Amino acid sequence: MIEFAHPWLLALLPLPVLVWWLAPVRREAVQALRVPFFKAFAEASGAAPRAGAVVLRRLSLQMIVAIITWLLLVLALTKPEFVGEPIEKTDAARDVMLAIDISGSMDQRDFTTPGGDRLRRIDAVKLVVGDFIDRREGDRIGLIVFGTRAYVQVPFTQDLRTARLLLEGIEVGMAGPHTALGDAIGLAIKTFEVSRVEQRLLIVLTDGSDTGSLMTPINAAEIAARNGVTTYTVGVGDPAGSGEDRVDFRTLEQIAERADGRFFSAADVAGLETIYARIDTLVPQEIKTVSFRPRQTLVHWPAGAIVVLGVLAYVFLLLIYRRSVADG
Repeated sequence: MIEFAHPWLLALLPLPVLVWWLAPVRREAVQALRVPFFKAFAEASGAAPRAGAVVLRRLSLQMIVAIITWLLLVLALTKPEFVGEPIEKTDAARDVMLAIDISGSMDQRDFTTPGGDRLRRIDAVKLVVGDFIDRREGDRIGLIVFGTRAYVQVPFTQDLRTARLLLEGIEVGMAGPHTALGDAIGLAIKTFEVSRVEQRLLIVLTDGSDTGSLMTPINAAEIAARNGVTTYTVGVGDPAGSGEDRVDFRTLEQIAERADGRFFSAADVAGLETIYARIDTLVPQEIKTVSFRPRQTLVHWPAGAIVVLGVLAYVFLLLIYRRSVADG
């Protein structure tokens, strides 16, 4: 469908006619020699008077070209556009950051599948978190991995397939053997600074207590709350363990409480699946659909036609002039 951005400019179409009617005729005073016996003078000189010998006449072609040029010029000024079919665009309604512990304790093989098989903690996390990512259609997903240090593995993206592949690529110990839980939350807050959506969700999944962060997890959670980052914590280790294998459930509960989130604990794959299903319920998906119609300008067509028409008219008039000179 063709539309005009400035259709009111079509009112300019009758302007040349109004100028023709209302503007005074242009007159120019020139020197001339009046010859009362012009016919006899012409016959004596052997020249035959022709139309246009005294008054130059405008050719019909010139008038036609002028009219068409004016029509094309006004048409170009109205800025014609081709409007395509409506296109729906899906934008992210929420940014979800997953912070996953890959410290040395995640290598423990103490997760039980529904079939009774034993899995490493990291493998169970990959399995369940991967399914969680697949269900986040319409959201932007980010991934932070942390051990002794915290790193952004996947910046916010709607490319869920790539996020899933990069999740599969993480391994225990890649970020060091210890657990910098507070630094991971702090890095998530910094990453959320580029977010332009209102709903921001951080899911922290860890199997150990904080052992070396520059920022305490509690302080990091308070800063997250001030920045509008809702934080859910998931403890996947053994609370009865010792050392870094022991999960500090109390700290994880305080983090979730300070950041307006929830705390969950999990002991096996089924427990993790239940947790993520619960998170899906607590934070329902919201998809913003924006409908727009692509527009392609067509100004170049009438503008190009004016140029082509002017060149052709000039060439045609030039040929007529040379022919008349040759005949004369």
